[in-house]
Amino acid sequence: MSTADGERARRWRWDREELAGSLGDLGTFLPLLVAMSAQCGLSFPAALFFAGAFNVVTAFTFGIPMAVQPMKAIAAIALAEGLGAGEIVAAGMWVSAVVLVLGLSGALGWIQRTIPTAVVRGLQLALALSLLMRGLKSVSPGAAPWASDGLGLAVLAGLAVLFLRDSRRVPAALVLFLAGIAIAWLTAPEAFAAIRLAPWWPALDLPSTEEFRSAWWSAAFPQVPLTLLNSVVAVCALSVDLFPQRPAQPRKVAVSVGLMNLLAGPFGAMPMCHGAGGLAGQHRFGARTGSSIVALGASKMLLAVLFGATLTAACGVFPASILGVMLMASGLELGAAARELGGTRTHAVALLTVAGCLALDNFALGFAIGLAFDQLSKRLEPGTAS
Repeated sequence: MSTADGERARRWRWDREELAGSLGDLGTFLPLLVAMSAQCGLSFPAALFFAGAFNVVTAFTFGIPMAVQPMKAIAAIALAEGLGAGEIVAAGMWVSAVVLVLGLSGALGWIQRTIPTAVVRGLQLALALSLLMRGLKSVSPGAAPWASDGLGLAVLAGLAVLFLRDSRRVPAALVLFLAGIAIAWLTAPEAFAAIRLAPWWPALDLPSTEEFRSAWWSAAFPQVPLTLLNSVVAVCALSVDLFPQRPAQPRKVAVSVGLMNLLAGPFGAMPMCHGAGGLAGQHRFGARTGSSIVALGASKMLLAVLFGATLTAACGVFPASILGVMLMASGLELGAAARELGGTRTHAVALLTVAGCLALDNFALGFAIGLAFDQLSKRLEPGTAS
């Protein structure tokens, strides 16, 4: 095999593992998309179509299973404060504009070189624990064990992940996804009965000037640090761990995040970014090449164009327990990537970063605390000049 053929084989692989791996980010993607569509009026088909389109673009750009996820801070604020669809879209466009400027100007490279590895690992671990906790919250201890959010279903899903974690014949994510579809169909057949051919195509739906004005302070400003840290710095650090021969470059990732929402936002698409948790989840469930997200992206686009908004109800009844277990598995994968640190000082920096992120429920403030402690501990370290 020639060098070119070998490189092509590493970038593209079509098998069950890649198909299963493409589903590894559903635990984050589906709940936030469905919630913003149902509660905030975000266009479900626009969000699905453009997420799929950028899945495909991302696959050819990076050649690794780089996730396309909702911007989590914007989603959380939108759901908590009842933002409208226009404000949500405007917030994503604001964030992308900032990230694109930083990426093209070269400032992002300086930011990445300046941030200590211990702080980045601490951020990754905080994100991992956040995913684990979000997954746990999807399971309701008070529900009937075999309800869609019941503990019994979650235990079965967890056992499936455990016993199939190394299986090449029966990928865990594929089993969980098909089981979830079957359970949803059996427990809520009316949601599937609503699905019908309803052709949809993108149409311009620009936010108003007032929505742009209010979106910056209400949702975009809190999202900017998280996007820089998780969608660029942390995801690039994780790509070095998982794909050392073809890691993602910060400038290219920043430009990708920047262009996604500036191009898709005018059509009413959901704010999107890349994410360390999504990359970890897709890798955990078997994805190793760009082919996994080409398949995922093409499926999203096809479903959006053919069935439009009639899919919303069916996605909304997918078992929460199964989505939660998939989210927890992603968290474990991301946490494992953050385990390699040096001595006592770097461990302390990482753990303080984690504590700040989770205790304050703010990744930007947790990052700032970790960075400050790193600088202080260096000054106090024996043998360090004052």
